[in-house]
Amino acid sequence: MLKALLRSTRITWTAKNIHMYLLALTYAHKYNLVFSPLEFLLGLVIVSILWGGLYSLNDLTDIEVDKRDKLKFNRPFIREDIRPGMVVLFISALILFSLVLSNFLNPLFTIILLLMVLNQLLYTLPPLRLKETPIAPLNSTATNNILRLASASILLGGLSIIPISIYILMFIAGLGTYLMYKEKLKETTIVSIIFFLLLYYAYISHDISLSQILIVILPSFIATIPLYLSNITDREKMLTIADITYHRMLSVFYLACIIILLFLK
Repeated sequence: MLKALLRSTRITWTAKNIHMYLLALTYAHKYNLVFSPLEFLLGLVIVSILWGGLYSLNDLTDIEVDKRDKLKFNRPFIREDIRPGMVVLFISALILFSLVLSNFLNPLFTIILLLMVLNQLLYTLPPLRLKETPIAPLNSTATNNILRLASASILLGGLSIIPISIYILMFIAGLGTYLMYKEKLKETTIVSIIFFLLLYYAYISHDISLSQILIVILPSFIATIPLYLSNITDREKMLTIADITYHRMLSVFYLACIIILLFLK
């Protein structure tokens, strides 16, 4: 049972948190901001614990849907018969623990985390259950990218250390990723064009540097290529490659970059 609960937290998906925290950290390094490296790392851990609970919530509410999905039938709550009450207790413990800890860092940081919780509740739970509505792409990865980035920026000095264009860029990136995963090839292509136009604007307006693009943006873009190809050929294989590339390989690379930047502080 414990193994199934831990698997439901999708530990490797911490890559999404690490990615956004690295992006925020590059701005702190760029502007020589004074902040606590320990608090920053603790914040990353807290956000990851919170998202563990939120991913478990998603798995719990999608059991019947996932049983009919050939790519998701192996989810932990489907493989093992676990009482829903025990799962709810586990989810609640992770969420409450992360929120309590976050308050010791910064009350505004806690508010951002509460917005993450609210966003996921609206996304997963009835009566709204936005994941089954046309606005699902806007509510899922796209919004969560902004909230992850905002939580990191709070720990580094404030929301304003990240240019508005970068918040929008990460929203568009999350939107594109979601559309690729949902096999919306035409919409993905349009969003991809918008992404590159905005990235070009951010670069020429000095909102993002070439080094930031090479370290933070380019590797994640390369990792999405198999995800894009999954819409064209051998979906299961391409999704597996995309998962390994981003959630495993890139998470290690990005975490190493964070440690290096904190060491150089």
